[in-house]
Amino acid sequence: MQTDINIILADDHPFIRQGLRATIEREPRLKVLAEAGDGRTALALIQSLRPQVAILDIDMPEMDGFSVAQQVRQQKLPVEIIFLSFHREEEIFNRALELDAKGYVTKDSAVTDIVSGIRAVAAGQHYVSPTLASILVAQRRQTAAPRREGLASLSPTERQVLKLIAEYKTSKEIAETLGISPLTVKTHRQNICLKLEVQGNHGLMKFALEHQAEL
Repeated sequence: MQTDINIILADDHPFIRQGLRATIEREPRLKVLAEAGDGRTALALIQSLRPQVAILDIDMPEMDGFSVAQQVRQQKLPVEIIFLSFHREEEIFNRALELDAKGYVTKDSAVTDIVSGIRAVAAGQHYVSPTLASILVAQRRQTAAPRREGLASLSPTERQVLKLIAEYKTSKEIAETLGISPLTVKTHRQNICLKLEVQGNHGLMKFALEHQAEL
């Protein structure tokens, strides 16, 4: 039996919260436990209500979304984070990844993307607004050339693994798709990171999204 996905929604604009809450709660088994208009309140709600997913605006009074996420990780609170923002800069996105956020949704497409984002991160997957992924690809085109040689060095199976990573597949799902063991997928991930000179799952996800059209 599937259980509800409990959510905390934090944004300093009541109108945005109202629209997102209405969109979220139209979906079965998605439940907004509480709302916050500032980061300090959001952190307190996460601490007390222990939601599965916290949607955090990056730019909030009291504490910004990054500060809230940092406290969440330091306190080892069991919640997946989706950042909500107008920011499209690569450095902001990288900072979100460093804080172990599973989701990044742009505000101008939030009503369209938020439900998919919640379901993905609640399942342990990553989610990035498609519009943002496209922008990141465009921003990186001029700097992508040095890594194309590394991309060309990947084996056919490694390219398949990287392609499935770009589709937000978990290691278990990749193993099932390719008919290999999760341990073999882990080995492929490690080899891909070495060949592409990227570090960690977040770096690999970022590279996969940037080069998805080439896979």
